[in-house]
Amino acid sequence: MEKTDPKGYQHDPGTSLALVTTNTNVLENLINWSRRSSLHYLLFGLACCGIELMQTGGPRTDLDRFGAVFRATPRQSDLMIVAGTLTYKMAERCKLLYEQMPEPKYVISMGSCAYCGGLFQLSYSVVKGVDKIIPVDVYVPGCPPRPEALTEGLLRVQELVKREKQKQKHRPQRGPTETGAGYEVPETV
Repeated sequence: MEKTDPKGYQHDPGTSLALVTTNTNVLENLINWSRRSSLHYLLFGLACCGIELMQTGGPRTDLDRFGAVFRATPRQSDLMIVAGTLTYKMAERCKLLYEQMPEPKYVISMGSCAYCGGLFQLSYSVVKGVDKIIPVDVYVPGCPPRPEALTEGLLRVQELVKREKQKQKHRPQRGPTETGAGYEVPETV
């Protein structure tokens, strides 16, 4: 079934649909390549893991070669690295910084204190994992994790970005009372 438009060109609807789909995939791959090669991470070092985060950005392990550059503002960052012990007092600020980041955004939980409270988990003021406040994409184990482990975590985030489809770039919207992974942040006194 070929149609002729007013200018006399032949048009086959099946062919143009295949071209649009192919071009969309190529364009999506190009966008994902550029996004994964230019990750800007938010500086959010809370404790001793923050020192290892600084070391990872230093000249020996150099995250710049992977296209990752630090930013001191959440509005220019698309990756948050939570490094260290998260207290309930700091959890409110962590959530606020996460909400100020533009979509799509990713989170790395660095160190045992960040993802389960670590050796301070029995303390009343320590959050038992940053995933109770904000959704986490990659966990980097260790106390404190070595710069090579954080580099591996960054490569895992780059793989997530590479496989991402355009329709899946945004996290589902939450209601006004929902926080993080579904847990409420206690009010500070």
